[in-house]
Amino acid sequence: MNTYPYIKNIEHEKILKIADQVNADAGQVVSKTLAQNDFVSVTLFAFAKGEEIGTHDSIGDAMVTVIEGTGKFVVDGKEYILNQGETLVMPAKKPHSVHAVEAFKMMLVVIFPLEQD
Repeated sequence: MNTYPYIKNIEHEKILKIADQVNADAGQVVSKTLAQNDFVSVTLFAFAKGEEIGTHDSIGDAMVTVIEGTGKFVVDGKEYILNQGETLVMPAKKPHSVHAVEAFKMMLVVIFPLEQD
């Protein structure tokens, strides 16, 4: 049985700056889950300069939006540099990694298949 709130770890009915909701000190990658169920995941990330998440894949489509700074994303061997306000969709089952060329923050939304293999 679901419990409220569906969106968690963030104040409701208040105007917020999303980039202020997560911070990383030197040597850290910090994440804050805002929603998680069998169909969708919404997570904020903050990366200190030089940090990364190594190559992995997902059974769902992963959409990242950079909310502060600049990040490098490698999807199936191809590099993408994203700046604040830019979005990239990393297709399901394609290997990808995330690199902090400089300190940056992003929102990750993953949409999972209705029927999982």
